Amino acid sequence: MFDTFLGKTNINFVEVYQEIQSNPWEIIPVALDIVAVVFLIYMIIKVSRKSKVWQLLKGIFMLIVITILSGVFKMRITNFIFTTVMTYGVIALIIIFQPELRRGLEQLGATNTFKKWFGLNVNKEEKTKEDIYKVAIAVEEMAKTRTGALIVFERDIKLQDIIDTGIEMDSEISPQVLCNIFVPNTPLHDGAVVISNNKISAAACILPLAENPEIEKKFGTRHRAAIGMSKESDAIVVVVSEETGEISIARDGQLIVDVEDETLKRILIKHLVLTQYGSEAQTSRVMKLKKKVKDRKDRMKLKKNLEKENNNIESL
Repeated sequence: MFDTFLGKTNINFVEVYQEIQSNPWEIIPVALDIVAVVFLIYMIIKVSRKSKVWQLLKGIFMLIVITILSGVFKMRITNFIFTTVMTYGVIALIIIFQPELRRGLEQLGATNTFKKWFGLNVNKEEKTKEDIYKVAIAVEEMAKTRTGALIVFERDIKLQDIIDTGIEMDSEISPQVLCNIFVPNTPLHDGAVVISNNKISAAACILPLAENPEIEKKFGTRHRAAIGMSKESDAIVVVVSEETGEISIARDGQLIVDVEDETLKRILIKHLVLTQYGSEAQTSRVMKLKKKVKDRKDRMKLKKNLEKENNNIESL
């Protein structure tokens, strides 16, 4: 049955194995072939899972398994029926699921999707800027209505332990979603939103509170949580006061109070974009590299001095 089932593909695995044994370089095209097939299957599954085609693929898989098993156990009638169904059923399935298949092919050919699959996604710097503007719109709207909010931007230090305390979302960033999260008396409004990898990772997260007695009494739990979070990590935290509607930003354990909309954007762009992707980041990396080279030279110099001292001691 396996010869019947696989014979149509014109693949002789024994010959392939023998070719690899005689010429080891043949393993390269074989490996590339396998990777291409696996990648294609992965793409088909990824595109299909969001449509009715996924159920179809599961049905086809079951048909293949039954066809193979009926051949192995020499169930000729069953094997004939299922082989015939698979041969002519493909045309019927293409006709029945034509809209879903067309949508899947359109998605497969979409430029942005193609770039995303091959790691060539839109410039992350531009994406981060877009997200900052979306957050600024939401924050400004919540400030007008005096809706309390707490938004944490993850940077180099990962905040998975904080994300685990909330409700996982993995949602695209939009002003509407953020405003809805912090609507009073809703399940997710009490806590912080964590933004990580250009997505809303989680909501209703619990942040560590700052215990500094010097913090002004007028600041409530949200502001203390923002200060505490920014003190224990390199995160940038945006706060909207429920009492006054003022916007504040916490960074490095310090709180900048009553920030205007444009100032909010500038601060976020400076610390989330420029320091990560801009000239400041490049300068920082160059400085670190120079320091590393200098430290290496200092260690080599110290090692030579020690060897010289040891030689002097031995000569005495």
